[in-house]
Amino acid sequence: MEFINEILQSYCEKHSSEEPDILKKLNRQTHAQVLQPRMLSGHLQGRFLSMISKLVKPKYILEIGTYTGYSALCLAEGLAADGKLITLDVNPELEDLVNHYIAEAGYKNRIQMIIGDAYQLIRTLPHHFDLVFIDADKASYAKYFDLVIDKLNPGGLILADNVLWSGKVIDDKSLQKDKDTQLIDAFNKKVQKDPRVECVLLPIRDGITILRKK
Repeated sequence: MEFINEILQSYCEKHSSEEPDILKKLNRQTHAQVLQPRMLSGHLQGRFLSMISKLVKPKYILEIGTYTGYSALCLAEGLAADGKLITLDVNPELEDLVNHYIAEAGYKNRIQMIIGDAYQLIRTLPHHFDLVFIDADKASYAKYFDLVIDKLNPGGLILADNVLWSGKVIDDKSLQKDKDTQLIDAFNKKVQKDPRVECVLLPIRDGITILRKK
């Protein structure tokens, strides 16, 4: 998934701020006990998410795709004093684990996990958001973007993860035969041309696009 070699990755992590202890613990437990631990944001990307959130100081954050809650805890570090993060996920099996770490990290009253179909849930949310993180099923990225753009405050940010899709977006065979690759590539093209936002695609880990609503 990473696009730089392990030695350079390690150097970047060593010269970035450390993970808080609670995230180190969650990182270890995810790798030891949960399927597909590569889905975890991890140290470097986690510090990036934390930094962006601290710069924005959002009152409301929406996360689409929770997994074990690592990225939610990173994003919550930048919440305004009266802020709230809502994280959506379709998998109830990890709900207890996520809520345990939310409570242990001291965010019980500031992070709300909702289980269900994000495409349906987003429509029911009453808030307008300052920061949105999209990291769920890749086939729905374009649909999620279309749903959240009108719920995003002017100047607000959308972060979309995995937009390089392990490099498949520049592989002709994958673009011809792999549906997920085609959809990610279509999403990248869609948001780059959308006049409502400006964007930068960064080769961090598996690729993160930052979109700012004009």
